[in-house]
Amino acid sequence: MTRHVVDACFGAGIEQLVVVIGHGSEAVKRAVGSDVQYVLQEDQLGTGHAAMRAMPLIDRPYVLILPADTPLITSAALSMLMESHLDAGAAATLLTADLSDPGDYGRVVRGPDGSVERIIEARDAPAAVLAIGEIATSIYCFDSSLLRESLAELGTDNAQGEYYLTDTVETLRRKGHTVRAMSAPDARDTLGINTGIELAEAAAIMRRRVLDALMLDGVTVVDPNTTYIDARVRIGRDSVIHPCTVIEGRTVVGTGCMVGPFAVLTDASLGDNVEVVFSAVARATLAVGARVGPFEHIEGREVRNG
Repeated sequence: MTRHVVDACFGAGIEQLVVVIGHGSEAVKRAVGSDVQYVLQEDQLGTGHAAMRAMPLIDRPYVLILPADTPLITSAALSMLMESHLDAGAAATLLTADLSDPGDYGRVVRGPDGSVERIIEARDAPAAVLAIGEIATSIYCFDSSLLRESLAELGTDNAQGEYYLTDTVETLRRKGHTVRAMSAPDARDTLGINTGIELAEAAAIMRRRVLDALMLDGVTVVDPNTTYIDARVRIGRDSVIHPCTVIEGRTVVGTGCMVGPFAVLTDASLGDNVEVVFSAVARATLAVGARVGPFEHIEGREVRNG
């Protein structure tokens, strides 16, 4: 999940990324990669505390803050948020979403002029605020110096006894600064993962986005409902992916290939015009024109045509 967020940031042109880590930090580093900076949050004292830990590493005039469990966020949405923030000259701009069932998300309380007055966490909100459908997505763009000042004033007088990053909004407003909000063009972009159900929902949306992008790029996916392709996979034009096929990892498929039905490719490299039917290929290279299947298992070697 975190790597999807990191890639969206890089895609939006963000050059300096700081990932706040805690439990399982070494495993997280291995999964996310070495192209970001890391800072350790030893005590889990809330989102505001996480921002406090990261800000000493930030040397830019404005900073984007995102949760690591929003894998559907897009580079386009982040670019729009940053542009909106800079155009408005605001102290902070938050990305919001309108949901029919806001659940446990923090609610956005706006003033008469449409600016943001407060963000109230659901666990601290009265019934009237819980009726608000606009939620805070925990994605913000801040003026860096003003954020530092606001973080220094955070307290823990709330239901969780934590430093809430959301409280910086009220602090900025109290000092006369403007806080703006931009509604996400697609609320699904902001979906956070807190349960296995939400994970499955996000995975389904991600899979469909991957398949749609491939089909728009000239790949034929015969049955999207039974085809599972990772976001990192690359497939050439005029290739056909048949039903009940799984393509995982950093697999690269050439042009004019036929994969499936009932094929599994994992970290494989396929040349042009390759066929894989009723077979599994893992960490192997299939040369141009190679034919695999049915019922073969190719692993860790090269297969030439024939």
